[in-house]
Amino acid sequence: MSPEEPIAALIADRLARRRHAKPLVLGLCAAQGSGKSTIAARLSGRFPRSAVLSLDDIYLTQSERRRLAREVHPLFETRGVPGTHDVGLGVETIAALSAGEPALLPRFDKAVDDRAPMAVWPRAPRDSELLIFEGWCVGAAPQDVEALAAPVNLLEANEDPDGVWRCYVNAALGGAYRALFEKIDALTLMIPPNWPTVLRWRTEQEEALQHKAGGLGGAMDGPRLARFVSHYERLTRHIWSEMPARADLSVRLDASRSLDVSL
Repeated sequence: MSPEEPIAALIADRLARRRHAKPLVLGLCAAQGSGKSTIAARLSGRFPRSAVLSLDDIYLTQSERRRLAREVHPLFETRGVPGTHDVGLGVETIAALSAGEPALLPRFDKAVDDRAPMAVWPRAPRDSELLIFEGWCVGAAPQDVEALAAPVNLLEANEDPDGVWRCYVNAALGGAYRALFEKIDALTLMIPPNWPTVLRWRTEQEEALQHKAGGLGGAMDGPRLARFVSHYERLTRHIWSEMPARADLSVRLDASRSLDVSL
């Protein structure tokens, strides 16, 4: 069974019990390669007057992230972790939807590593009933400061030995990101079998992109991809251990991204 089904059931229940005109904001949290963007699109197709907002679409501009890398830590050259998003843009977008406006939905162009021009941003339906807010760390909470001391992988050990980068990421989660994630009405979490599966899924995605580009897409090789994914390992593992206790729905996936019916 697809994890889409229990999530759709949760949405239907919450929409049926809604007592105000504001859209239901569903947070969909899942690790890289889990298929969350596909599921979000399918869910949007099942419910009328719905929209999808990806955390990946509210990144800071390239120039803003480069400044962050210069002034705080070089690891911020890689987008993705808390601190590399325009939280204010996300809050403003959700506020506009909550006011019933046909709000513009931000879009980020990964091909040029920068925010897409506003002229190509789609509009959400007026008086939207559902916003699916998806991302690898949507709804995440910060770690205890003591947990940041020891590195979790070679990237942190070799490139963030003093913990400056991971402490900044954690502080961002405990600060500005709270204003964004508190807009979520129902939080859902999809949990893969283990961390090596995340790397395998992400590798499959990269291979598919390379095939689509006819071998000319500049895909990352194995070592580069492993380093890239290492940027997200700490927070992903923390999410798996901390979020299930407070999420409205947690579903475990098997190696094929289907519901793990063995549990």
